[in-house]
Amino acid sequence: MEKMFATALLILSTSFGETLSQSLPDPKHYLAYFVSEPLTMDGKLSENSWEQAPWSEFFQDIQGADHPTPRQATRMKMLWDKEFLYIGVHLEETDLWATYTERESVIFQENDIEVFIDPDGDTHHYYELEINALGTVWDLMLTRPYKDGGKPINGWNINDFRHALHLEGTLNDPSDTDAYWSVEMAIPWKSLSQSGGNYRAPESGSQWKINFSRVQWQIEPDETGYKKKINPATGKSFPEDNWVWSPMGLVNMHLPDRWGIVQFSDIPVGTGTDTFIPNPDENVKRALRKLYDAQRKLYAEESRYGSSLEALQVESDLQELHFEVSATRFKISSPSRVNAAQRWYITEDGRIWKM
Repeated sequence: MEKMFATALLILSTSFGETLSQSLPDPKHYLAYFVSEPLTMDGKLSENSWEQAPWSEFFQDIQGADHPTPRQATRMKMLWDKEFLYIGVHLEETDLWATYTERESVIFQENDIEVFIDPDGDTHHYYELEINALGTVWDLMLTRPYKDGGKPINGWNINDFRHALHLEGTLNDPSDTDAYWSVEMAIPWKSLSQSGGNYRAPESGSQWKINFSRVQWQIEPDETGYKKKINPATGKSFPEDNWVWSPMGLVNMHLPDRWGIVQFSDIPVGTGTDTFIPNPDENVKRALRKLYDAQRKLYAEESRYGSSLEALQVESDLQELHFEVSATRFKISSPSRVNAAQRWYITEDGRIWKM
């Protein structure tokens, strides 16, 4: 377990230089409607409420639309009520494969579906949830992205989490061709809150950062079912595919600022439609992130932080920029475009917030 987890950190980490040099895809968005009837956790997504909830776009390669189209289709839906965020995912699959049965196994070493949630969008203390076709769960909290020195809190659990699977096929049986598997989840708002008993569900119109990733390996039959397919040129297994809802621009899910956005609507599902309203402050946050990456690059090269755009050698359309710089720390801020009395801040640890 420890060796595999260390491997996971190596695979998922990325340098700030890579981040700075990559273009930023526009994040996807999804409107989650309110559900007033109980949902049966059976994994089938067959209730009337699920039928009326819109499907997301089909997942793409993690790097973007200009990379190969995934071999098997994946889509998701979301609903919510005052207690839970409901997620349904449909995954086409010709060969159902899963062997991990112990909770907190590093499940992405085999095929899985993953959910990433950052409720307040500050990129710190965000959540990751992975599930395989056996229903085995790995859930953890990340103090911040790995590239920023973040640490995984593997002992954190989504308390009262409910989930179920439906398999249209036979698990670990190469003798037939399978069709799909679907996952249904109910994530309590209380488990995604740092305020204990003072938690509350999102307000209608609020937006959270969220993303989904499907890890898919090339496999072939063996005497126990399946095994990873070996590349004869390297003697190692072929690398996994990463198919995601909102593309990241590079192979790294742990960049919460690049995730998609879910907007919550209190319109009961199936009774009307709402409109996604882009938040202009997302552009402020994205521009501040660019300055953050430039600061990290400058520090790596010259062991200092810059106190101006000229020092960072970048351009920005942010207004009333303010730099606070010391030998080991920095803070950059710019006014909110929603409320001019507030400012957005980013610091050397990568956290971004408004006050």
